[in-house]
Amino acid sequence: MPRTTAPAQPATKPARVNRASRVSRLKVVAEDAAWIVIDKPALLQVHPSKPSDEATMWHLLRDLLAYELTNGGQVSIINRLDRETSGVVLIAKTKAAARHFCMLMERGGIEKEYVALVWGWPEAEEFVVDAPILRQGERGVSRIYLKQCVHADGAAARTRFRVERRFTHGAEGRFALVRAYPETGRMHQIRVHLAHAGHAVVGDKIYGPSEDHYLTFIETGWTPELERALLMRRHALHSAVLEIPGEGLRWEAGLAGDMGAWGGGE
Repeated sequence: MPRTTAPAQPATKPARVNRASRVSRLKVVAEDAAWIVIDKPALLQVHPSKPSDEATMWHLLRDLLAYELTNGGQVSIINRLDRETSGVVLIAKTKAAARHFCMLMERGGIEKEYVALVWGWPEAEEFVVDAPILRQGERGVSRIYLKQCVHADGAAARTRFRVERRFTHGAEGRFALVRAYPETGRMHQIRVHLAHAGHAVVGDKIYGPSEDHYLTFIETGWTPELERALLMRRHALHSAVLEIPGEGLRWEAGLAGDMGAWGGGE
């Protein structure tokens, strides 16, 4: 059963009362002695990138799991999401569970489903993008170090897609809610494959209308001009399902509120 943050604990358990406001940002989907599943909010960084970062998901998990850590546990994030991506994240609380889940991940034993809001209406209701991916800077000039691209020399990458809903959004035109089933796990794979298919993710600063939007955002932060160009403050990608079929485990997170309000709802 999902935990709730306790107001106080006995002496043998670290008190969480002073951490409650931070921990409340984490919605627990499911939990047992060896793992916990979180519905990560968008715009929450997963790991610290510099010493001054103190409000990442990793920090919040260490607050939430303070008792487990005191008693020999650990925090091992199994499926890492980008800062702007929302949805299901699996965390191992023990060394044995971390080893088990990582081995499953390496051999494809953990299945993933994502949903995305994309520009335009794909021609087919279901389609596959089977296109290798590498870091763009490895084969040419790239102003963004992490930017990936489809390239024949890249690592094999394959994603299945299914259109779930087509709609229009004011004067901006046609959009679709698409479910993605990645069969490999390359960096930015779903975003790269959707852009390659001609249907970039709404709000994507790197793979959307222009990478200039990302560079501008780094320099100025979010502005009305960026909102007019990108339509959403973050890329509209959501980790909807994690499943381990061989163990009868399946975790789901309903569509993030901002995506539903923008156009992903019924």
